[in-house]
Amino acid sequence: MKSPLTLEVLFHIGPLPITEPVLVTWIIMALLTVGAWLSTRRLSFQPSRLQAFLELIVETVDGQIRDTMQVEPGPYRAFIGTLFLFIFVANWSELIPGVEPPTAHIETDAALALLVFVAVIYFGVRASGLKGYLATFASPTPLMIPLNFVESLTRTFSLLVRLFGNVMSGVFVIGIVLSLAGLLVPIPLMALDLLTGAVQAYIFAVLAMVFIAGALSEGKPREKEHERPTA
Repeated sequence: MKSPLTLEVLFHIGPLPITEPVLVTWIIMALLTVGAWLSTRRLSFQPSRLQAFLELIVETVDGQIRDTMQVEPGPYRAFIGTLFLFIFVANWSELIPGVEPPTAHIETDAALALLVFVAVIYFGVRASGLKGYLATFASPTPLMIPLNFVESLTRTFSLLVRLFGNVMSGVFVIGIVLSLAGLLVPIPLMALDLLTGAVQAYIFAVLAMVFIAGALSEGKPREKEHERPTA
């Protein structure tokens, strides 16, 4: 069985090598983009079954954002929803014979974790300003600046390791059982692996919300400290 750390180059675009995880990622992105456009181009006040289903998904994402981040979901819906949908579809792409989910490869998971890292900075700066966001690294004392910076890196690394480890291990186990026991025996394991893939997509999105919410809330106490009671 192929190692997830060894990538086979399928073809080149100029000097750029294209591997299977990259190709599958592009296909998933294209399918999600085209599917979103086709599903939303004819919205109506009398929703069809498809529109009602999509509205249910959006309301569920909004509700999760409100419960987890304690903010209005509008500015964060697109990022969190897209993040969840991509990981969910990527994890379930193993249902297609011969396709390994791109999230079983560390490069894809590293890119997703990097997106969350950048999003935390972006939303934190937008909420508190650049000076206010950088000041959070000195909380509660400037001596904590190195530790707070290391913490922001390690929690990003934990996202990468958690998603990679769970998805990759599921692919390996099913591959081993399939090679030893035949075609039908791994079906229960595949069902469990699909459930794990859905749960991992949910956990990744929730942790992204928690990290972003932390960046949003760290500046609030400073604002209150500068408020003076009026006579």
